[in-house]
Amino acid sequence: MINFVSENTSSKVNWQGKIVSIQPRTRVWRYLTDNRTHYHLGYNFFIEGHSSDSKKQFTVAISEKQQLKGLFRIDDILEGTAWTKKYEEREFADYYRAGSLKLLDRVNENFEVISPPCIMMPPSIQTYEERGARILSKSLWKTKCFKCIWANMANVEIQWDFDKDIKKYRFETFCYGPKSCKYYKMGRPRTVPYKNRGSALDAGYLDELCTEGRDENE
Repeated sequence: MINFVSENTSSKVNWQGKIVSIQPRTRVWRYLTDNRTHYHLGYNFFIEGHSSDSKKQFTVAISEKQQLKGLFRIDDILEGTAWTKKYEEREFADYYRAGSLKLLDRVNENFEVISPPCIMMPPSIQTYEERGARILSKSLWKTKCFKCIWANMANVEIQWDFDKDIKKYRFETFCYGPKSCKYYKMGRPRTVPYKNRGSALDAGYLDELCTEGRDENE
């Protein structure tokens, strides 16, 4: 579903819980099938716990600086503050501008690398930028790939009318993992609408361009 953006209010919350997945936080700009540009903004922490606005499962956007300082990992138990999202249609994470992060417990002192799916310390933002992403089946993102460091739910901005700079927004799933991963499936091609014309179709051609710098095992 695609929506024009509308502004909502934002409020500060307290939250606490266990990290069940860490994925890159990205924004993707789409224009027909000529351009699919990925911007890497930090990380999304998927949390099971509780917050002061009564959520038991939620996503918190974390900066790269915060992750480098805390070196957080799956199963860590954290607490912190954050702000609810202002733009419901274009922001996937529930909470932003996270602060006062405190590690309450670390279950896995010796963090084991399990692959695939790749459950390990997430790499730097630069690593994601250098690898590039492919379209990932949404059903796989929800299941087999959910805990993988290479899985991604992106905030997508579609340039719907270039002359008037009008945009539409939606969320899409991507994968930064090895091309040889046995679990990977692209899923359905993505339609890219534009004013007064039929939708263009991203059927994987842009995946090749985005990941042309690495081979099957990278």
